[in-house]
Amino acid sequence: MKIVFHGQNACSFVQGFAGLLSQNHEIIELPDTLTTEEDRRAYEAADVIVGVRLAAGMPVPVTLKLYQLPGAGYDGIDLGLVPEGAALCNCFGHEAAIAEYVMASLLLRHVPLADADKRLRQGDWSYRSGGADALRTELGEQTIGLIGFGHIGKTIAARARVFGMKVIVANRSAPEDTSVFEQHYFLSDLDSFAGEADVIVNTLPFTPQTAGLVDANVIAAMKPEAILVNVGRGPVIDEKALYEALSQKRIGGAIIDTWYVYPDGTNPAPHPSVYPFHELDNIVMTPHMSGWTHGTVNRRRQAMADNINRLVSNQPLESVVKREEHGP
Repeated sequence: MKIVFHGQNACSFVQGFAGLLSQNHEIIELPDTLTTEEDRRAYEAADVIVGVRLAAGMPVPVTLKLYQLPGAGYDGIDLGLVPEGAALCNCFGHEAAIAEYVMASLLLRHVPLADADKRLRQGDWSYRSGGADALRTELGEQTIGLIGFGHIGKTIAARARVFGMKVIVANRSAPEDTSVFEQHYFLSDLDSFAGEADVIVNTLPFTPQTAGLVDANVIAAMKPEAILVNVGRGPVIDEKALYEALSQKRIGGAIIDTWYVYPDGTNPAPHPSVYPFHELDNIVMTPHMSGWTHGTVNRRRQAMADNINRLVSNQPLESVVKREEHGP
């Protein structure tokens, strides 16, 4: 079979990939923009495409059997363009890395290591034990609210419980496993949910149903000192409402890893929003890095190779994006 890795993201998984396959296949690496006729012909002839973008104007892969996403989100895929008879699959493996990112970013709000180190290098002992002004807060005293309870949400919940946090969950359906959280809300009741949490973490993907789900009303219902974290997809949190709440200091702050504007061929280094989040002092901004670790790449590489091996041996594929999620 011809296996095409399309774009920089997908090509990150090529090294060592052939060794995980049960048979020899032709592996082709293509750039994000298919400008040459040779690239377009190679894309059209693919039996398997590993990529993150399928849009109008791109070549049509006429013999495609599997479109394999190298991650969980499929918001870059025009689902109506997936060829008839081809499976669309995603993969995970990023939940441990994202959970570590969330816990690290929250811990740093309670344990100011960098500031303490900087001060002590200057002879400043302000954080020394024994002074009432040096008392810190503890993460374990707080309630964490998770919007979405899939791979990421469940992993964050387990880590948060270890630190002693109270865990509440907002999800489309009631989770079967109730052992790692104290209270469940439906997504239709986010206002009530938001008022109960000290930290709210969005883990949901971007779909027509989740767009702007965390809107101005939900943000207004948050405690004034609460923190909003986004490791799902940017547009799940209303962009304007988030900026206004932070700029007016109506919430305690935000930690945002997934955004509204991303680099592309015309602008390789944009600010991540039309609003000047970068001018605010109550937000931590990171460039969609929370899940990007050696462990994530290794797990996803293995999962994708396993799916291709299943395809070759006519076994059921894993992590198929359900047909009802993208139409008939």
